[in-house]
Amino acid sequence: MTGAETIAFLILLISHAIFLSIVFYNYFTGPRIVGREKESHETGLVSILIPARNEENNIAGILESVSKQTHNNYEVIVLNDNSTDRTYEIAKKYTDKIKRFKIINGEKLPDDWIGKNWACYQLAREAKGDYLLFIDADVILHPDAVRYSLDLKTEKNASMLSVFPTQEIDSPGEWLVVPLMNWLLLTFLPLKKVYTSDDEKLSAANGQFILIDRETYFNIGTHKAYSKKVVEDMEIAREVKRSGRKLLTGLGGDKIKCRMYNSFNDAYNGFSKNFYYGTNLPGSVFFIIILVLLFLFTAPFVLMFFNPVFIIPVVMILLERLIVSLISRQNLLLNPVLHLLQMLIMFSIGINSLYGRNLKWKGRKI
Repeated sequence: MTGAETIAFLILLISHAIFLSIVFYNYFTGPRIVGREKESHETGLVSILIPARNEENNIAGILESVSKQTHNNYEVIVLNDNSTDRTYEIAKKYTDKIKRFKIINGEKLPDDWIGKNWACYQLAREAKGDYLLFIDADVILHPDAVRYSLDLKTEKNASMLSVFPTQEIDSPGEWLVVPLMNWLLLTFLPLKKVYTSDDEKLSAANGQFILIDRETYFNIGTHKAYSKKVVEDMEIAREVKRSGRKLLTGLGGDKIKCRMYNSFNDAYNGFSKNFYYGTNLPGSVFFIIILVLLFLFTAPFVLMFFNPVFIIPVVMILLERLIVSLISRQNLLLNPVLHLLQMLIMFSIGINSLYGRNLKWKGRKI
């Protein structure tokens, strides 16, 4: 090998040895929503809070799954966030027939708020629970999901539990984008360390499922403290840690699932909204990082044609993708096959997230 090839090989080998170690660590230690050996059977009131804006295709699914929960002490509040479709009409059918279900119409969005943050804040003001469960309308819960989540949170004495649901991916366009979320999470962050470390840099949260103590939520300032933050879930997670409380982040397994997007465009725009802001990094540093990631995860596939020794990091990358797919309950073949294309799309999403000036979500400019 030439000197340049040797340096490139060592950089790739060391980097992927670290990434592979993190992936294996997450495989064996990543918190999951499963039945506990010593269930706490916490009986406190859980307020299940569902912001819904133009969710006519999803709202019945989440309400049906919530109605079957084995944790019996709960209330459900749906906020119709100025929807222009049949969201309110569909949700109203459930709230009319189930006493513990309630629907409210959201107030007009103030100028100094982002839509979802405003919706969650209004929901929290209506809630009576000891625990607040903020959950997106496109999530589907197993009947034991709330009970197991509450048991895990209580067992770990965590003030906040956030869950990354198992993503249901149906279209080819979604396969190019949606797996990137769990790839980023499980390749670069030792998930257990979110709980065991007090370092706020080791934080992760997903607004699709956040279970938080009422006292903690109001003590850290509610969503009002993050009214203009695009990635409010991460801001809340960091503040929980800064306050000296315990944050726990886990995976949904077969208990909490979600169909995030229905097309490539929806997925691309959705990830563009969150990618840069979720890192909490200066723009220049973020750009350098996604450039380095593009090199680390694509260069070996080119360099192996010039020197077969680069097959080693290629195998390591494919093994990383395979294990992450296994943890995430995703197709074990598709992610390795689509890897190079997904990496190019990841870089494109990063650039769009950083420099995009007309990012919108749910018809609102961000």
